[in-house]
Amino acid sequence: MSMHAAMGPVWRHMRTDRSAVESKVRRETVRRVLRFAVPHRRLITSFLALTVVDAALVVVSPLLVQRIVDDGIAKGNLGLVAWLAAAMALVAVFDALLALATGFFSSRIGEGLILDLRTAVFAHVQRLSLAFFTRTQTGALVSRLNNDVIGAQRAFTSTLSSTVSNSISVVVVGAAMFVLSWQVTVLCLLLFPVLLLVSRWVGERLSGLTRDQMDGNAALGNAMTERFNVGGAMLLKLFGRRDEEDRQFTDKAAVVRDLGVRIALITRVFAAALMLIPALATAIVYGVGGWLVIRGDLTIGTLLALATLLLRLLAPLQGLSNVRIDVMTALVSFERVFEILDLPTTVPEKPDAVALKAGPGSSAVEFEHVRFRYPRADEVSLASLESVARKETKDSGEILHDVSFTAAPGQLVALVGPSGAGKTTITHLVARLYDVTEGMVRVGGVDVRDLTLQSLEDAVGYVTQDAYMFHDTIRANLCYARPGA
Repeated sequence: MSMHAAMGPVWRHMRTDRSAVESKVRRETVRRVLRFAVPHRRLITSFLALTVVDAALVVVSPLLVQRIVDDGIAKGNLGLVAWLAAAMALVAVFDALLALATGFFSSRIGEGLILDLRTAVFAHVQRLSLAFFTRTQTGALVSRLNNDVIGAQRAFTSTLSSTVSNSISVVVVGAAMFVLSWQVTVLCLLLFPVLLLVSRWVGERLSGLTRDQMDGNAALGNAMTERFNVGGAMLLKLFGRRDEEDRQFTDKAAVVRDLGVRIALITRVFAAALMLIPALATAIVYGVGGWLVIRGDLTIGTLLALATLLLRLLAPLQGLSNVRIDVMTALVSFERVFEILDLPTTVPEKPDAVALKAGPGSSAVEFEHVRFRYPRADEVSLASLESVARKETKDSGEILHDVSFTAAPGQLVALVGPSGAGKTTITHLVARLYDVTEGMVRVGGVDVRDLTLQSLEDAVGYVTQDAYMFHDTIRANLCYARPGA
């Protein structure tokens, strides 16, 4: 296995946002993460067991090479060479089977956690009040449902497996090298701090540049989305802003280009370090080890085993140096998901809520001294989910002031008033999209807050001002309110 291939996973660490390390993660977050893992505990246990076995096998092939050279080739023992070569082949096959098995368990655990988190978030968001959706930026919410959920599941797949595997590999490989030649091992390990310093330097710069590049690409995507839909295209054509739009888009694209160039240069620096450090370590192995062979302190087989083991030591060491970043990044993703799950709804259903009974008078609507103001941002949303992140604490002011009226069954009632008078707000209160600030709204003689949400939704018919259709068949949209119709 070449050093370049072995260090491949390190590239992911370089582009990780290292600010996650500075985040404060509560202990309760860790407990909740573990509770999500409980249903998958058997899979996780099997996965870790296979990972430990796979990591321990890393030293078998180099040690077999030592035996083949020293006891087989050097002594002309053809039979031993054949047996040891067959053993190496069997180890390779077994290792491949272990890789398949760990991949299977990793995918089962990862996809299972994604399913659990996504369904939990989706179910909770559906039950939040309408006020939440009026404040929340849809893209930010979808990002929590996709990107953060995937980032969270890495805690139990790639982060957990790499931490366990790298720890076992470092211990086993380091012990084997130390037993074979402590002098060569110590000299090689002296080069690791150099690689660590270079990777830290590159990582600090690359993570920030990558974050800026992602923001730049998001700005480009947002500009295209807004201007390539019907409404945006119409404004552009009506007001003739093509040249100015071209300049603004070019400026944004140029920022992304410049960031791409800087990222490419920094990655070249790290690529050079990836090739240089192992090359120097290999030179030490063959230089010092060759000198020890000439002195008779080492055998040629031991020298070859040391050179092979060296390449299998540096990558796990590098991985362990970044384990804190990986763990904190995964926990921060979990915390961002839990922020959504912890949002309370402003229209909760009471545990003892009753169903609205059908019959005469069940369609009567009564407003009794109703006062209403729209909820503040800090009551219904998160600053990070809004298009302009802020923490509002001021009230919007009362929209309805001591409103009382009755709409009897069969009676046609029209709400007339200027824009902003509260006509739509009144219909929202009947459907219990919001709860009154003071007073009471009754349907069928029962306070809507005492009714089950499902029975109220089944009883109230609602025609929205703007028709909205799901991306589905016409029949599915027509039958959405009553699927069995």
